[in-house]
Amino acid sequence: MQKKERFRRFIEYFTEHYPDPKTELHFSNPYELLVAVILSAQCTDKRINQISPALFARFPEAESLAAASVEEVFSYIRSVSYPNNKAKHLVGMANALMNRFGGEIPATVDELQTLPGVGRKTAHVILSIVYNEPTMAVDTHVFRVSHRLGLAPLTANTPLAVEKALMAHIPKQHVPKAHHWLILHGRYVCLARSPKCEECALKEFCKYFEKVVRS
Repeated sequence: MQKKERFRRFIEYFTEHYPDPKTELHFSNPYELLVAVILSAQCTDKRINQISPALFARFPEAESLAAASVEEVFSYIRSVSYPNNKAKHLVGMANALMNRFGGEIPATVDELQTLPGVGRKTAHVILSIVYNEPTMAVDTHVFRVSHRLGLAPLTANTPLAVEKALMAHIPKQHVPKAHHWLILHGRYVCLARSPKCEECALKEFCKYFEKVVRS
């Protein structure tokens, strides 16, 4: 199957069955989303959603978080992965927001990546969800599913390479949704260790299914 046809079928399926995908992180404003995404690194959205209500109640905006001690922030996030580093990142991020951006969430990748705890993936999530920009955040789910479906070549062995491969073939208007499609498909169907191939509607054009399961 030609790559163009593979992308066409991928987009058509999800446009029909999941026309309005959303992040599973709970938030009510851009600041809360930024905090949640920083916390979600190597941690489940479910865990973040469990601890974020109390965290947001105590630190409802960047100003209060910037004034907090790392130790107090840690007490709210101790059950997430790498809580010591993340507590430092959150306080540093909030101070940077207040000192350099007037408390507002930056709207460019370069500016976002100057914030502690914010890498390229996190920056792209913020731009996609908050500003509806056509950016592709590549996490482990996106990386895995893109390769299995044949949307990214095997030579695309870094998140940036996968990002470029996807951006080259997904129309801009679909990019923000495609990010969620790939994540959710990887989270619930195309699992890392035991993918649910038999119930997957995409298996007929999936390279992984063709090579590993069907053969």
